[in-house]
Amino acid sequence: MTDRPDRAVLVERPGVHRLVERPRPSPGPGEVLVRVFAAGICLSDREVYEGRRAPGFVRYPVVPGHEWSGTVETVGAGVDRGLVGRPCVAEGFRCCGRCGRCRDGETSLCTAGYAETGFTEPGAFADRLVVPARLLHLLPERADLRAAALLEPAAVVAAAVRAGRPRPGERTAVVGAGTLGLLATQWLAASSPAALTVIDPRAARAERARDFGATRVLDPAAATAAHGEFDLVVETAGAPTTAASACLLARRGGRVVLTGMFAEGATGIDPVHLSLNQLELRSVFGASSAAWADAVRAFATGLLDPAPLVTHEFPLDRFAEALALVGGGDPRVGKVLLRP
Repeated sequence: MTDRPDRAVLVERPGVHRLVERPRPSPGPGEVLVRVFAAGICLSDREVYEGRRAPGFVRYPVVPGHEWSGTVETVGAGVDRGLVGRPCVAEGFRCCGRCGRCRDGETSLCTAGYAETGFTEPGAFADRLVVPARLLHLLPERADLRAAALLEPAAVVAAAVRAGRPRPGERTAVVGAGTLGLLATQWLAASSPAALTVIDPRAARAERARDFGATRVLDPAAATAAHGEFDLVVETAGAPTTAASACLLARRGGRVVLTGMFAEGATGIDPVHLSLNQLELRSVFGASSAAWADAVRAFATGLLDPAPLVTHEFPLDRFAEALALVGGGDPRVGKVLLRP
């Protein structure tokens, strides 16, 4: 092990970042040091950089990076040394494990205060990061770590699938064909739906959903003819109108799961429509430990393969260039990775 300083992308304040050298982090008691293999960039990271993340959900200066994969390099006191060398991912929420929500298994709703890797705690846009060992999920020895960097959004999809309870033979719709939408499509296709429709205004992205198991793709205008058609609707876009439109797509007695992160001013959901149609409406905030375990199992068994979503990879010193691609509107851009 050399003494070369680690590098990290530090966002000092909105709009200001630099690649810094720092002493190699050391894991404390109950922690592990992970060598990062790849870290995904998502729109939340762009929000952090541009200063658009809600107050209380980011703490500057910060090293972003909440979607990542890597290998355990060293462990702190009280941690099994057998973890060294193991490929892994880890949950982002630093849940307390003691509050009522955590004890009920809803670790993403921990009431002890918000703390998350890459937002309030140092993240994975770095050579290495330190995480609590209790949050690790180990991967198979020969796991594709490039694809595994997408297990964080896959865990969010797992939470949505848990909430939506898909059943064979149902008519299912996914609203949005971004990373979450395509992962949801791949996962829902495994539940043997009678039909699986993906709705997105970007024709090229919508058509790509066919490669992930969609049987039909529609743009939002065409989707109005499908109102009331679906047993299960999984919304993944977080656009201003998609929560309301997802409810209109569901049949009477249907189920709607909202996974998109909505901003102030989004179109409200009609309570009259909800009550008259007896819809079951659930929302998802991040992923619980159980959802993470589901995602890792699905990945390890080959049910879920995020690899085709990756379209671009950049070194840490090209962070600005990589970030500019995310949310830039180019249909050729899928998931963008940083590779330390």
